Amino acid sequence: MKINSKNIGFLLLSFVILSCSPKKTDHFKAKEVYKSSELIITQISENAFIHTSFKQTNDFGNVPCNGLVVKNNNEAVVFDTPVNDKTSEELIKWINGALHSKINAVVPTHFHDDSMGGLQAFHNHHIPSYAYSKTIELAKENNFTVPENSFKGSVVLKAGHEKTIAKFFGEGHTKDNVVGYLPEEHILFGGCLLKELEAGKGYLGDANVSAWSNTVEKVKKEYPDVKIVIPGHGEYGDQKLLDYTINLFKTQ
Repeated sequence: MKINSKNIGFLLLSFVILSCSPKKTDHFKAKEVYKSSELIITQISENAFIHTSFKQTNDFGNVPCNGLVVKNNNEAVVFDTPVNDKTSEELIKWINGALHSKINAVVPTHFHDDSMGGLQAFHNHHIPSYAYSKTIELAKENNFTVPENSFKGSVVLKAGHEKTIAKFFGEGHTKDNVVGYLPEEHILFGGCLLKELEAGKGYLGDANVSAWSNTVEKVKKEYPDVKIVIPGHGEYGDQKLLDYTINLFKTQ
């Protein structure tokens, strides 16, 4: 191309437009980083990993159960354990080995075994557990492994420089369901309070169906900038999962 003042002007204008355009961020390509017959781990951001284990049920078949690992500066926080101690041992080993990280805390988001069925394995490794006060109460009532540290409304736990928040917004799937949030990455772990798109209502034996939509409305209001939303079961997505869950449980 022959260089003249017109070409130079065009090139300069193109450079300015590109420089002033908003940069595309959050384009991390999710990838499966570990897989066995019992456990799948999927990296969804630089510091966040979904761990998925499997629970065999009479009503719903072999159900995938999600949890979250947050890693930063060789430290980690885990939301929800895998479904049993054996698979939890597998997850702990992977975090210590593959991520070279010490686990600072594990947070069960409610008292069911798809959330804290492997809690004893974490205790065996002297990993402190934190749970909403109602979760501890229900764990005691059902003779489950009891989380060690109680919180009332919310608790902030850190993995390196990454802050994580566990907070209770109200009843829904259970009386004690909390959610986890990563403010720096706008990632929400909804646990069983939130449903994947097109999911049914699932197990309602301990649910407060009439309060469920209102509770999720509060979550949506608290975290308007959320970008990634992870349900307790099934595929993760974005804010649409909040709206889907709200509409699913709205009383007519």
